[in-house]
Amino acid sequence: MDAPLTDHLRKLPDFIETARQRLREFRHTTVPDSPGLRRAGVVICVVKDEGVPSVIVIKRAARGRNAGQWGLPGGRLEEGESPEQAALRELEEELGLVAGPADVLGRLDDFPASSGFAISPIVVALTDPGPLRPNAEVSSAHVVTLGRLAADETPRWVDAPGGGRLLQMHLGPGWRVHAPTGAMLWQFREVVLLGRDERVADFQQPDWTRR
Repeated sequence: MDAPLTDHLRKLPDFIETARQRLREFRHTTVPDSPGLRRAGVVICVVKDEGVPSVIVIKRAARGRNAGQWGLPGGRLEEGESPEQAALRELEEELGLVAGPADVLGRLDDFPASSGFAISPIVVALTDPGPLRPNAEVSSAHVVTLGRLAADETPRWVDAPGGGRLLQMHLGPGWRVHAPTGAMLWQFREVVLLGRDERVADFQQPDWTRR
């Protein structure tokens, strides 16, 4: 069941206004440079689907990096790129959606993935995105309503093998999204949708997400 639909969850212009304000006030953390660290940028892209603001999530192709996993459009930084530039470039390459600096609402904390990447989530809203055109790196593209993300039952915590707790974001039937992607969506939910100051750098990842 979706969360109660306040204006910023059911109207894209209200979401954009609320998100800009909350992300302006949010002080994101950046993983410092270190030997061997690689950087990537991903996009939490909000569009209107059937009249309702929704986030795009993708399933990676069966071959390649993160094969078959749930993810967000994005990839590693090329020489001289900022995380924002890389994220927007990958959004166009992977889904055919063109976004510019004016479409960027802000960013969330870098996530220090166990694969050796520091992943920077860039929050974008597109009022007229056009059709999704997934490339060969993407098996399928899906949308999740903001109401679903904000619902109480969407984040769930389960025991991890060897101790600790793992986050699962239940985005739909059979959709269980773990960190890193689940952690970034959880922080988006908490900070942007619910107005809370929450951090995710210490969230555990399942071993199979490290490929």
